[in-house]
Amino acid sequence: MILVLDIGNTNITIGIYKGKKLLFVSRIATDRTYMEDQYAIELREILSLYGISADDISGVAVSSVVPSVNRPILNAIRKFMNAEVICVGPKTKTGITIDDQRAETIGADLLVGCVAAANMFSGPCIVLDMGTATTFMVIDEDRHLLGGAIAPGVGVSLDALTGRTEQLPSVSLEAPKHMIGRNTDECMRSGLIDGAACMIDGMCDRMEHELGKECNVVATGGLVGEIVRQCRRKIIHCDTLLLEGLRLIYEMNHT
Repeated sequence: MILVLDIGNTNITIGIYKGKKLLFVSRIATDRTYMEDQYAIELREILSLYGISADDISGVAVSSVVPSVNRPILNAIRKFMNAEVICVGPKTKTGITIDDQRAETIGADLLVGCVAAANMFSGPCIVLDMGTATTFMVIDEDRHLLGGAIAPGVGVSLDALTGRTEQLPSVSLEAPKHMIGRNTDECMRSGLIDGAACMIDGMCDRMEHELGKECNVVATGGLVGEIVRQCRRKIIHCDTLLLEGLRLIYEMNHT
């Protein structure tokens, strides 16, 4: 079995693969104050919850955008597992071509999503990840990572909106029934959810125009479900895109 962990700014997503089958997905909060023993306890308890022993794990693949958490997490894994650990970085084999001058600056999560998307599609694709930030990554038909765009995530936009105004309340991030809101709550949700959908449609259209080709679009992230349903273009929703990318990267790199 392979343990895969995607360490994000808000959550750590955990999965276990047996061959190509994903057995379960779990999440814990990304806590920058945790020591390695605390993470070891949480990981052990999650595995135990699903009836899996540390001895069942033969390999681990980790991607992270939170450098301060890397050491305690990796030490925690090594403390109670005798498994090969692969941490995604610029020198990791991915099957994706990146210009040398940009290889050091591409986030591990973006790279992992591109690996999974390149495995899903034979042609050019746009990989959309909606978490703390909303990111677009573009891969051509030769699996060359061309670049992309980064925008504030919907949750970050909501926090900024409510934090800088006295009368706008916090709202649930659910799509409203009407684009033209009937009250403050609906107006805010229309601006946040429908606005994000319009931005995604527009960004993908402009990226395709610049590339001169139509692209497959695959999306992942915590808020992707509500937003993709409001998009006009076809977007494939894949909750486990990053976990699948980590599995593929482990298979390319394990000894």
